[in-house]
Order: sequence, then structure tokens, then C-alpha cells
Amino acid sequence: MIFSRRDFFCQGLCLASLAVAGRPGKGRAAALWPGDKIPLREALNWESLPGQRVQCKLCPKECKVDDLERGYCGVRENMGGKYYTHVYAAPCAVHTDPIEKKPLFHFLPGTNAFSIATAGCNMDCAFCQNWEISQTRPEQVQAFYMPPNEVAALARRAKAASIAYTYSEPVVFQEYVYDSAVAGRQLGVHSVMVSNGYILEKPLRDLCGVLDAIKIDLKSFREKYYKEVCAAELKPVLESLEIIRSTGLWLEIVYLMVPTLNDSAGEIEDLCAWVVDKLGPEVPVHFTRFHPMYRLNHLPQTPVSLLERALKIARGHGMKYVYLGNVTGHESESTRCPGCNEIVVRRAGYTILENKIKQGKCFSCGHTIAGVWS
Repeated sequence: MIFSRRDFFCQGLCLASLAVAGRPGKGRAAALWPGDKIPLREALNWESLPGQRVQCKLCPKECKVDDLERGYCGVRENMGGKYYTHVYAAPCAVHTDPIEKKPLFHFLPGTNAFSIATAGCNMDCAFCQNWEISQTRPEQVQAFYMPPNEVAALARRAKAASIAYTYSEPVVFQEYVYDSAVAGRQLGVHSVMVSNGYILEKPLRDLCGVLDAIKIDLKSFREKYYKEVCAAELKPVLESLEIIRSTGLWLEIVYLMVPTLNDSAGEIEDLCAWVVDKLGPEVPVHFTRFHPMYRLNHLPQTPVSLLERALKIARGHGMKYVYLGNVTGHESESTRCPGCNEIVVRRAGYTILENKIKQGKCFSCGHTIAGVWS
């Protein structure tokens, strides 16, 4: 059998899933191969329109969808005037990762996250590292039938402290995220979402009620970049960040610095000023190194000097927790106490070498370190 690159990628992810889930059977995840019928479930957050049309009310695109058509994300379909999701309980990627890989540095460091994703996304980022699943339809990838109670049970069996909804875009499988988070909470398993933040207020607030942490990928601080590179808008993402912060849910931000596109000193200055003013200086921000990917293979990887410039700008604005990502071995991987500057969590890549936080405070001076530590 000959596989395309996408088929090979998705098959590899699902074979890794079998190592966690075991053979299909009672109490195990059952494999669904491309072409198999994925169980349908009526979607949340949509409205009926005349002529059997529907309008999606999940993300800012607010797609108006004709009968037998799908929205932009490719996973939600109008069938006879009702809107259905094709990815409920059908993850195509399942793996156990360090929570630091999300990256979440201030949420239960040193623990693992049982990570799941379905096909689909409501953006089309030219640099997407998981485009093989995010930019495809659910029937084109191998998936598993894994209902929420099985997600929670498998996470607990894997001794993961949390379930992570990640890799593609959890917004488009919101129904699955919500139910899995509820199931996880019943078994004492936390839930975290790794998202682009491109979601309307109601579904976002619903998710915040069942999640324990959210990491948002803030792609840029310019509308032009969002429009041309991501097929989206900046304003709704900023609104999402403010909503998440207002709920008290733990929040971290990643900013992927793409050379020549979103790495100017002016843009970083504006970003940092906004974060401090609207979200507060204690929200961790990760400035992450870009590697050539997808449709941006022609660009170089981000020079470390530009990342370090962003770090300096952020600290100049009073940000207390600033990190550089994809630069293994850099001193900025570790967490320092804002009070005495001692290292309280020492990291090397995704590995915790030392954690000196005691009951949420610095071991040395007693300063409170923002985050979820136990």
C-alpha cells in the first residue's frame, strides 16, 4: 500500500495512540480508518436560517451554511437544516506529552498531559506545524472512536494529571472538549486547551467553566498578519484573552516570531504594552522560535538575537514571566522569582531539573509565584 505524506503522518500518530489505548475492544478505543463512518452528533452554537440554511455561532467567521455544505473548519455540516459535527469522539491524534510541551510552564510542572486532537481548524496559518490534520477533513484521516468517558479513563490509566486538547484547533471540536473535560473532572483529571483563541464569547465562557488552563497562540499583534497569514482577525483573539483572564482561569500566551513578518521591535512593544495593561504582568508569555514549515519554507528560522530582543522589551514593560521557546538550553527556559530573581523552576527543554516552589511561593524570599502548582 502506498501512503501520501499526510496519510503516513496520521497513521504514525494513531499507531502511537494504540500503544496507549491498547487493542480495540470493550473499554478500549476502536479504530476508524479513512472512509469509515464517523458517528455524528448535533453541534452546539448555531442558529436556523430560512431555506434550511444555518449560521454557525462558534467562531468569529460565523459561517452561513447551505444544506449539505460545511463551514470553513470542514468538520461541521448542515444536514437538512440541522448542524452536525463530524469529529465528536473521533480523535486522529492521541499521545502523552509533558505539560511543558504545550507549553504551560506555570501549570502542574513535571506532570504529563494526555493529548488529543481531531481534524479541522478555523484558521489556515501558513506556518502550521500540524497542517496534515488541521487542514484536512475528518473522513480523510485515520481516527479512533473514543468517547469522553474513555478519554478520561485512558488519561487516568496513563497517569496523566490532565487532558490536553491540542495539535489542531480545539475550538472546532468544542463539544468533545466540553464533555471530555467534564468526564475528566469526575475522575480527578484536569483539562487544558491549546488554542488560537478564535472563538465567540458564549462558547468560550462555556469552556472556561470546565477547563483548568488555556494556552493561547497569539499569532501577531497586527490585523494585516492575521488576515494574510492566518485567514483570520486579531480583534476577536484579543477579546478572547480578556475574557479568559476575567474568569480567573490560568492563562499563558505563545507568540511565534516569524522572521520579517511579525518580529519588529515596534510590534513587540505594542504587544507587551497591551498584555500588561489588559491582562496584567503576571501572565506568562513565551516568545517562540520559528522553524521553516508548511507554506513558509522559504523563511529562515528565527535568530536567537531577535528572541532575546523581545525578552528585553517584555521585561522592560514589567512582565514578570517571559520565556523563549524552541531554544533548548537557554537560561530563559527557567522560571525566576520576581521578588529575589532566584530560579524557582529550572528547566532543560521539556524536562524539570529542579522545582523549589513551596506552596506556591519562592523557597528563598516567600514571594508568591503566579500559577497552579498542585
